[in-house]
Amino acid sequence: MMGIIITFLLAIVNSMLIDNVILSRFYGICPFLGVSKKPTSALGMGVAVTVVIVIASLVCYPIYQLLKVAEITFMDTIVYILVIASLVQLIEMIIKKYSPSLYKSLGVYLPLITTNCAVLGVAQGNTDQALSFADSMANAIGTGLGFLVIIYVFSAIRYKLDASDAPKAFKGIPIALVTAAIMAMAFFCFKGMI
Repeated sequence: MMGIIITFLLAIVNSMLIDNVILSRFYGICPFLGVSKKPTSALGMGVAVTVVIVIASLVCYPIYQLLKVAEITFMDTIVYILVIASLVQLIEMIIKKYSPSLYKSLGVYLPLITTNCAVLGVAQGNTDQALSFADSMANAIGTGLGFLVIIYVFSAIRYKLDASDAPKAFKGIPIALVTAAIMAMAFFCFKGMI
């Protein structure tokens, strides 16, 4: 039993740090750059994306099993997009009702979670790799937490950079991209640890 728990936790750490969705696969760059100007907005977006990734993986796994039985697995991407769009609408309504300030700060990026390739990439990757349910959930949790950690850390760095005295040519997105590249190189050091 302990071996299963350790394997599950290592799979989460792998998806979170080693095979990070933003820094190694470059999924989800749009909200990564768009919402990372303030740490509070980044935290809200990270939590929303994490919830969508985990619930989408939870729902898409049994749906894929049904598609396999019906021998129509070619429909998986369309079905996943519909599931993800429904989840995003539900989360958008919840955030709008319980945290209007977060809803306003996320702006257009909240509905764009529907088209966030990180969310679809996890659901699709789980079935393409024929992962078990437990491995799919570990991958989803790790990917979501990795997205959350990276976007929050990046927003804290970016917040400081916006207040710094950087050369005019590097202000805004250029210095953000340089910072993201340095972060990607730093996280590359985790390769081969697990």
